Amino acid sequence: SGTLEVPLHLRNAPTKLMQELSDGRDYRYAHEHEDAYVGDETYLPEELAGRRFYAPTDRGHEKVVGEWLQRLRARAGRRAARAAE
Repeated sequence: SGTLEVPLHLRNAPTKLMQELSDGRDYRYAHEHEDAYVGDETYLPEELAGRRFYAPTDRGHEKVVGEWLQRLRARAGRRAARAAE
């Protein structure tokens, strides 16, 4: 997909102009949330939305990581369902 733009909410905004251009607006710091996770936060450009770049195996520590990811995805799904109500 080539070079893609960094989402606006992830951009650093050290100058007034950058702030006026919305750089950094609406960023949510994950470590201020439960389990340091913001379920509906996006970190990839829109063109890559929904793609997964890592699939843990069921061996060793990757099994633990996979279980943790499943819990986070389930929680994000429950939040999305509540928001849609």
